[in-house]
Amino acid sequence: MKTRVWAHRGASAYAPENTLEAFELAWEMEADGVELDVQMSKDGELIVLHDETLERTTDGKGFAKDYTLKELKQLRAGGGRPHYEAARIPTLKEVLTLLEPSDMEVNIELKTGIFFYPGIEERVMELVRKLKMEDRIWYSSFNHASLRKIKERRADARTGILYADGWLGVPEYARRLGMDALHPALYNLQYPGFVQEARERGLRLHVWTVNERVYMDKLIEAGIDAIITNYPDTAQKAVRAYKSTHA
Repeated sequence: MKTRVWAHRGASAYAPENTLEAFELAWEMEADGVELDVQMSKDGELIVLHDETLERTTDGKGFAKDYTLKELKQLRAGGGRPHYEAARIPTLKEVLTLLEPSDMEVNIELKTGIFFYPGIEERVMELVRKLKMEDRIWYSSFNHASLRKIKERRADARTGILYADGWLGVPEYARRLGMDALHPALYNLQYPGFVQEARERGLRLHVWTVNERVYMDKLIEAGIDAIITNYPDTAQKAVRAYKSTHA
């Protein structure tokens, strides 16, 4: 199976992360999917934003959860980049509506590690259902309790556990929770036998954040299911190069 390319927060090497502009550019670069982050505003709207705080990616201050959607929409999210002065924090509905005409997969990361955002899992799933995009969605989170809620609500929802360093026995743990995939940081693939164990347990591997061509080539050679990258154009070139030499 071809390694798929998922644009990390959109084509974030070229456009402001988690903006409509970044997701549209990922589509233009022929990414197979996108990865995005979902939180909730003060008035319960689903917003696409990575950090719990606003300072790094917008001209706002404080926690996003303390602002209404109307207030958040007034913030600039272009990061001072030329040509992106109009970029704003999008809602999840806006992003999904933008991408619906494409055939791209969408990896929705539930940002519930610090603030639990009561009801966010149900709200996200209901929106996906209304847009009839269930078969194109993956759910991931560092808060595995959120993923368990997803599975309890819909057993066939596709879920992948996010984690960073220091974990052992992750494939067995993921299977015990009924998960479908692992979303490890790139460096976790160094553990002996890890990739083989994940495959033996029927788990897909979606690896983040892979920005250097040398690692892209290694993951494609290893048959990793998806590369999550800020450079979807470079990753697609790597996939095509591998395909041309292994036809």
